[in-house]
Amino acid sequence: MIKITDADLQKSATTYRKKLLQLPVINAMATLQHMTGIPGLAGRLTVGTLSGDIELGPYNAKRIDSSDTGILPRTLETFLGSVIKEFDPNTVAKTVYGEVFAQGKELVHADITRQVLVYLSARLGHKLNMAIFSAKRNPDGSKTTELFNGFDTITSSEITAGKISTNEGNLFEFGTAIDSTNAVDALKTYYRKASEELKGEHTKMLIPRSIYDAYTDDYQATVGAVPYNKEFKKTFLEGSDDMCTLVPLSSKKGSEFIQLTTKGNMMYGYGAGLADETLTVEKHHAFILDYVATMYFGVEYESIDPKRLLIGQLVKS
Repeated sequence: MIKITDADLQKSATTYRKKLLQLPVINAMATLQHMTGIPGLAGRLTVGTLSGDIELGPYNAKRIDSSDTGILPRTLETFLGSVIKEFDPNTVAKTVYGEVFAQGKELVHADITRQVLVYLSARLGHKLNMAIFSAKRNPDGSKTTELFNGFDTITSSEITAGKISTNEGNLFEFGTAIDSTNAVDALKTYYRKASEELKGEHTKMLIPRSIYDAYTDDYQATVGAVPYNKEFKKTFLEGSDDMCTLVPLSSKKGSEFIQLTTKGNMMYGYGAGLADETLTVEKHHAFILDYVATMYFGVEYESIDPKRLLIGQLVKS
């Protein structure tokens, strides 16, 4: 019989606090694994990209290069989010009991309170994962999609400001909607518009899963059963010399943008259990407890320079 008390849960919340606070980020790794994390960040971190140029010329002891060199700053900001969730501890315990029981009877009662909190913390990760591109900051909001500005929201703002544009060389506009009849050519054309510097890096093309499906269908229809087409799964973009990895993401569903960039250029910040992040279990009712947590999160490009990023703007089908 499962029977846990609020005192057990409160003790576990204190004991495993730091690990539990990191679980939402860990459970968003379906998307975040393709990005670079900055742990222990509460507030703002300004990073920068050097601008300017330098080159060798024929020897001249009197020649001095006085052209400007500067830093183009970008700021990664994390925002403090919170949640208070009422739950029946024994109902949740029954949900996770089977998984814990499989570890051995002797571990069940020792581990069940931690697993209840793991379950609740992990559920936050799904919402976080799905908001990484689409989130739009609203200080008065109540959802994960209102906690921070996601990558697509940042992209849209930079397009409006003219900092991401075809003239700047960091925006590519698709002329038609991508489907299973044109996906291979469309993505290859997009990739070839990237700067030589970006194509010289190992890059990721972050795309909605529907576009990946269209690409694989189009590829198979075009190439057929030639000897080198040994598997249906396509990881690298055709024609990129295995330098560009296709990354289909559920979190890109409905997105109007594709990101072609490096893992290092896509930053996310999180608290990783900072002192002012909290995780507690409180009892205010006879049978119902409150799961109370606060944590930091935010995302940003390190650079929007065309040497580091090419945005693809999709046409809605």
